[in-house]
Amino acid sequence: MKLSLRRQALLELDAPVVMEAHGGWGKLYGNCYSSFPGVVFEKQPLKAAYLAMQRPTWAVYEANCDRAIREGAGNHLTVNFLDLDPYGEPWPVLSAFLESDRILPPKLVIVVNDGLRKSLKMGTGWRAKSLEAICQKYGNQFLYDNYLGVCKEMVNDRAIAAGYEMTKWTAYFCGHLDTMSHYAAVLEMSVVSGEKATRKVV
Repeated sequence: MKLSLRRQALLELDAPVVMEAHGGWGKLYGNCYSSFPGVVFEKQPLKAAYLAMQRPTWAVYEANCDRAIREGAGNHLTVNFLDLDPYGEPWPVLSAFLESDRILPPKLVIVVNDGLRKSLKMGTGWRAKSLEAICQKYGNQFLYDNYLGVCKEMVNDRAIAAGYEMTKWTAYFCGHLDTMSHYAAVLEMSVVSGEKATRKVV
């Protein structure tokens, strides 16, 4: 299901430039990304070393991805395909990318494998700092059953702040007891916002 979501999302772009924020052992690369330029992050040294051998033409960072991305890592490329596959919440990394000092593309595709719903099932969503505002808005008990709608709202809020409009969205629950959430979004920048973005210093 992860592969299918990403393969379909790649069709949205004529020339994908990929940022894989959580590289792992590189399984998605071999099945989806080997034909494209890109950047990958992995904080575990053995995995990062493997990724460097697997993809010699990519930039490979052994780093905490949200901090590195926020500080501009990977901004030598104009990334237009952002793959987020954390063990838990994706929100710090998505915010780091959109708020960092980099040239944002006219069209940005985001694909996410979100593991946060498992903690929502236990009623502990309020502990995630990125969910504080949404918990105050809807209440903690609302989050579990309505998490896909929450995800859409949170992606859209971050997109608007970066000058984008969400033009496509798809999402579904999966995994054991539907505790995983897969979603993808296509964001397109307005002409005014796009002109502003291209003036950013890389």
